[in-house]
Amino acid sequence: MYQSFIGLEVHIHLLTETKVFCGCRSAFGDEPNTNVCPVCMGYPGVLPSLNIEAMRMGCMVAKSLNCRIPERTWFERKQYFYPDMPKNYQISQFASPLGQEGYLMLEGRDHTSGKTIQKKVRIKECHLEEDAGKMIHTGTVSLLDYNRAGVSLLEIVTEPDMETGEEAELFIQQLRRMVRYLRVCDGNMEEGSLRADANVSINFPGKGLGKKVEIKNLNSSRFVRLALNHEIARQGELLDAGKAVIQETRLWNENRDQTEPMRTKENAQDYRYFPEPDLPVFTPEPSFLASVEAGLVELPMDRMKRLCLEYGLTAEAADLITEEKAEADYFEQAAACAVEQGLDKKEAAQRIAHLLLQDIKHILMREGIPLSGLSSFALNPRHLADLAVMVCKGKVSLKNVKQALEIAVSSGNPPDSIIREHGWELITDEQAIAEAVRAVYAAEEKLFSEVRAARSGGNAKRGRTLAAFLVGKVLDATGGRADPRIAGKQIEELIRMEA
Repeated sequence: MYQSFIGLEVHIHLLTETKVFCGCRSAFGDEPNTNVCPVCMGYPGVLPSLNIEAMRMGCMVAKSLNCRIPERTWFERKQYFYPDMPKNYQISQFASPLGQEGYLMLEGRDHTSGKTIQKKVRIKECHLEEDAGKMIHTGTVSLLDYNRAGVSLLEIVTEPDMETGEEAELFIQQLRRMVRYLRVCDGNMEEGSLRADANVSINFPGKGLGKKVEIKNLNSSRFVRLALNHEIARQGELLDAGKAVIQETRLWNENRDQTEPMRTKENAQDYRYFPEPDLPVFTPEPSFLASVEAGLVELPMDRMKRLCLEYGLTAEAADLITEEKAEADYFEQAAACAVEQGLDKKEAAQRIAHLLLQDIKHILMREGIPLSGLSSFALNPRHLADLAVMVCKGKVSLKNVKQALEIAVSSGNPPDSIIREHGWELITDEQAIAEAVRAVYAAEEKLFSEVRAARSGGNAKRGRTLAAFLVGKVLDATGGRADPRIAGKQIEELIRMEA
């Protein structure tokens, strides 16, 4: 039995309008080699200039990861030759990164084993650097797109505190949600704006770290989990066979579900770091630190816990609602509007959560609208609150709420006016409902007898199912408008009658 050690290096593209050391546009998907200039192409004699917004965003992430921001931070040149790095060095941070000695509390569930994950993962550092360009290999030809060269890149380096691929996957998921909440990165792993390198080693328990293997360029949290679990198993098989683990860099082959050799692993001294002579030391002023603090928000995990305590939501519902900041904002705005109209806070939250997670998410998925688009969704929070109030006060059925939602989204009209226009308010007149109940009894008298027989025979479940079916028949007969509580009560009275 071996002990495994996993550390991650997560790279995120910061959402700055321009690159980190020049004024070129920073955007994904533009025509290749159109967002370039002498600075990011590394022409002789050019001078970089620090994008202060990149530094501010980087410090926001560092603070959210409980890191210390040093009094002085600076940049170094990291020397290496790659075709996608025009200068043959990268401006990065090494000796004094902008964020140091932080941590992230992992809290979630291992979906493979079902066990709860609770672990403190130490953050070694967060450092700001420029990204490399993009290489596209096609047959025997390699194409280079330098649009990405110089884009603001924040690298978050953890200590080797994780032990399984599931823990690493959860770390990526929590970090992605965090940076999206902070609005410093879109987190689109398929576009490369968030990607991870994973370092993993195994050893006998109590013997410390083993020989480290790095797995490069993992572009989904699922691949992080699969690659790490495969690599842990691969290294275990080598040690079981009396072989040594080679320190190297490997790639994840998603088609074969295995890691494959890429190159032997470099050591830090191979990069020959030395201070960047063209950029001064950065000393954060009070006004800069104040701007960092002003950009911080309630983080997803904290918000999820608060929603459970304040609104009485289940952990599962709170997790789904806090998936995107726009979604959580939408929920809380709707709940506040419903409370203003006299609903109990927890009752309002339960109803709004149900409508949001079931009906509205269904509409969003069908229409191809991301959750982040809820801030400009056709159905605003107040209109959702109006619907919740009508349901809770027994003025409309859930069936007609769904229909009103669909029309409101397509037309932009308030759903409460749609309900009135279509005459969908619930019928609460007991005599009118009794007429529908008598009609159902006349048509389904045999079913009433079956309910009595099921209950007297001890088959309560079948009795409940048939009774619910009869209530549904009454609702159908009234176009979904009969108050189901009144209909159910009258159905029960008929069921209790002697055959």
